[in-house]
Amino acid sequence: MWDFDIGRTLGMMVRTWPFILLRLVVYFSITLAYVLATGVGAGVGFGLGHVFADADGPAGFAVFGGLGGIVVVSVVLYWLREYILYMVKAGHIAVLVELIEGRELPAGKSQIDHARAVVTERFGEANVLFVVDQLVKGAIRVITGLLGGIARFLPIPGLNGLVGFINTVIRLSLTYVDEVLLGYNIRINSRDPFDTARQGVVLYAQNGMVMVKNAVWLALFMWVLALLVFLLMLAPAAAVLYVMPGQLAGWSFVLAIIFAWAIKAALIEPFAIAALMQVYFRVIEGQVPDPEWDQRLAGASSHFRELKEKAVSSFGGRPSAAEGA
Repeated sequence: MWDFDIGRTLGMMVRTWPFILLRLVVYFSITLAYVLATGVGAGVGFGLGHVFADADGPAGFAVFGGLGGIVVVSVVLYWLREYILYMVKAGHIAVLVELIEGRELPAGKSQIDHARAVVTERFGEANVLFVVDQLVKGAIRVITGLLGGIARFLPIPGLNGLVGFINTVIRLSLTYVDEVLLGYNIRINSRDPFDTARQGVVLYAQNGMVMVKNAVWLALFMWVLALLVFLLMLAPAAAVLYVMPGQLAGWSFVLAIIFAWAIKAALIEPFAIAALMQVYFRVIEGQVPDPEWDQRLAGASSHFRELKEKAVSSFGGRPSAAEGA
């Protein structure tokens, strides 16, 4: 079974309600942007269809217009991803770390101000945090392969297809490991984010089977909840599209996915991150990074090698507080 405490994790969500509220505002604003962009794009397409097409043309133009609106919002979000990571996700992780460590949090809005101050002190500019995050993501991708995946535990002939599917599930379950390691960076008060991230990846790898087991459980919980939310969102998504021009009924499926994504990002993801951080902090207690794993990761991942290079170039190769802790 899993090693995290569901009750304690839910309690952490309640105690960090200012960030839960902030996440709801941010992600539902994104959802609203998608809805408005789809509607405006469909309206423009519908109008152009009347001008440039025959009687059956406006509906087709409306569909392409709605698709264009979704593409525009997606491009804008791509450019805002650093800001969202820095101001929303990292701040929430910072206060979750405080709770896991048993420290009291400021009340109300000052909780957000406190978290931003912690993140700024650790990482400075948003682009530094973003680079660390992307390099960690890349390094984590190779860990499942180095562990041998689930195949090492299922030495049964004829199960190659099943093993491949399960290994895919495991890879998908590692989505939030980079944010767990961000929490590790904050936890040890690191001033060398690249070197601390490197060591965090090594510690994750040497405890990989415990971490992957819990990540898979959380992924299953999240997918089930996300599916339920998607089914519940189909009706309101269809209602929104009912008032839009053209034949856009098929888009209710797309908007339901966007609504479900917003709920998942605002409420379900922070639960998974908090649960995984509890397990990670507990399992690495008293450990030091294993040099053998460090070498294996360096040989297998260009992202991990870049983490090491940036640690040397940015901070003179000084060991961080985690080394030897």
